Amino acid sequence: MARGLDLDLVEVAPQAKPPVCRIMDYGKFKYEEDQKAKEARKKSTNVQVKEVKYRPKIGKGDFDTKTRNVIRFIDDGHKVKVTLQFRGREMAHPELGAKILDDVIEAVGPAAKLDSRSRLEGRAMSMVLSPDKQAQEAIKKAAAAAEKEAAAEAEGETAESQGD
Repeated sequence: MARGLDLDLVEVAPQAKPPVCRIMDYGKFKYEEDQKAKEARKKSTNVQVKEVKYRPKIGKGDFDTKTRNVIRFIDDGHKVKVTLQFRGREMAHPELGAKILDDVIEAVGPAAKLDSRSRLEGRAMSMVLSPDKQAQEAIKKAAAAAEKEAAAEAEGETAESQGD
């Protein structure tokens, strides 16, 4: 019957009991399946673990720059491994490293949640931060509301100045 119509018998759902088959053009079916798979790959996100390295005697400017990078990675949806490397006698003061890691957590704020607490591994202390989607959405909504309010306020001021 399929050959008479110059079409193919295509098994559409092999898992079903009994399997479902259709009479259709196999080339078109294959093309549509490939398009669906391509669209699914496009929508999926691959989360990477980014690493940012700090030192116990880091300067304020360097700390701010590296922390901005951590925030950017978190906003992009990546996990961030924050590593603090010790050298020589710096190992005698791990509390300095813990303070720097706490400062990073404080600077990042609610946009990230702590996956693994800071722990000392050899000459490095590290922790892993991951994005907190709910907190990021709340921050974006608050920013949008503030922007809308500022626009409405500016609109009111221009109406007052034109009325005078």
